[in-house]
Amino acid sequence: MSTARLADLPSLAATQPLFFPAPHGHRPPSVYMGPKPNKATPSLKLRCSVAKESTISPLGVSGEGGQLGAVDCVVVGGGISGLCIAQALATKHGDAVPNVIVTEARDRVGGNIITVHKDGYLWEEGPNSFQPSDPMLTMLVDSGLKDDLVLGDPNAPRFVLWDGKLRPVPSSPADIPFFDLMSIGGKLRAAFGALGIRPSPPPPGHEESVEEFVRRNLGDEVFERLIEPFCSGVYAGDPSKLSMKAAFGKVWNLEQNGGSIIGGAFKAIQERKRAQKTPRDPRLPKPKGQTVGSFRKGLSMLPDAISSRLGSKVKLSWKLSNISKLDKGGYTLTYETPEGLISLLSKSVVMTVPSHVASSLLRPLSGAAADALSKFYYPPVAAVSISYPKEAIRTECLIDGELKGFGQLHPRSQGLKTLGTIYSPSLFPNRAPPGRVLLLNYIGGATNPGILSKKESELVEAVDQDLRNVLLNRNAKDPLVLGVKVWPQAIPQFLVGHFDVLDAAKAALSDSQGLFLGGNYVTGVALGRCVEGAYDVAAEVANFVSRYAYK
Repeated sequence: MSTARLADLPSLAATQPLFFPAPHGHRPPSVYMGPKPNKATPSLKLRCSVAKESTISPLGVSGEGGQLGAVDCVVVGGGISGLCIAQALATKHGDAVPNVIVTEARDRVGGNIITVHKDGYLWEEGPNSFQPSDPMLTMLVDSGLKDDLVLGDPNAPRFVLWDGKLRPVPSSPADIPFFDLMSIGGKLRAAFGALGIRPSPPPPGHEESVEEFVRRNLGDEVFERLIEPFCSGVYAGDPSKLSMKAAFGKVWNLEQNGGSIIGGAFKAIQERKRAQKTPRDPRLPKPKGQTVGSFRKGLSMLPDAISSRLGSKVKLSWKLSNISKLDKGGYTLTYETPEGLISLLSKSVVMTVPSHVASSLLRPLSGAAADALSKFYYPPVAAVSISYPKEAIRTECLIDGELKGFGQLHPRSQGLKTLGTIYSPSLFPNRAPPGRVLLLNYIGGATNPGILSKKESELVEAVDQDLRNVLLNRNAKDPLVLGVKVWPQAIPQFLVGHFDVLDAAKAALSDSQGLFLGGNYVTGVALGRCVEGAYDVAAEVANFVSRYAYK
């Protein structure tokens, strides 16, 4: 799912919408025509025979003399990745790629970003928050949402369950000597390992899992008590199978570049000092500390705002049924729409749908690419939103009489079924009525795919029981169930070999110039990574369209 993460704390990573091609109808396809090309971007010209009454031109420009102009780029998928790519093209590369269309199979944008408002509550059924990086802040400012940004308290504690107690995670190196999540021996092992006093790296050609890397560099306690629950929070994944290089590349690169984690960190600091600083955009807010963000009325404000700015360039309920490559370059995409079949001509295409959907759609172009894309695994995750009265919270879990903090993570070894819980009202304002606590819980993932066979009531019961074992008074009243959202294919797993599979898919599509892959299985699962990746993909598209303008 396309998403903040259960680690900062839990969030479901943002994904693109599920996308099911529908069977062909019997009406002849209309042809969707973009605006007249300008001299800077010569048009791809095709001869077509289309009845006048079936020609649809949403941009208000008709073809002349049977020659139809192509749009510059079609973005397939109106989730957060697709929308942000389109906005990045508009704001950063408008001259090179002026005519962009976003097509979405559903009747709404946002993919798996779903914000619900009901009875004084506001909750998320997909991603819960994001890290306010500069690319993320640029996107929200360009979307007109600067005044709607809300940030969590950077000093709010995060908790991990260990030996029956919720224990705070250190928020800075200065806290490490005093936190009780790890033993003195475990802390010393982590410190020496980070300095490079640890077993040697594996031989070239061996790709370490997250578990292998962390146990070797930082020891068993760091893995079992911090990183394993962190993996559950970010990926809902199994760290024995996740690739360190693919899933946590920044940390992996530290050892590669500096010989140890600390050595790599010092080297990175020195390189940043030597590098020429680019002035920061003065429009951007300045978050304080390590925190997470959302919007006044929830995350859905972002896709809604981008869609509003793109206007008629966003096409809803357009189900892609076929994509074909033209002999002289460019693509024809055939859609089932409320108006009937429509064929759309484009110089470039960005596929931001989930990999398994892209696999089906791209098979006619490349069987090898389709086979590679079908290999990525998306485990199921359920988001269970429930509420209790404040007095249901155990006294020892309160800070100054309130439930404060980002939330809690549960290592698999501790026997709970729930991956973790977010304290929503503690993070952002106006999430619950006065006197009530809203808890957003995630259950399932790669280590518990059996949730798909459970009823919603069974999932609620499992979550409620876990909370009573850790956070709630055992005699607390039954929860008010706000929502249970089960995502059968939630978050792509960056398993060992992930980059090899992705590179194989891209290589198999190398003959299809102008066809790009995007989305969270390419860029990373967190919502912020989807946004950052959108700027990268937009730059690639702009470079292609500028270099390969068709004549």
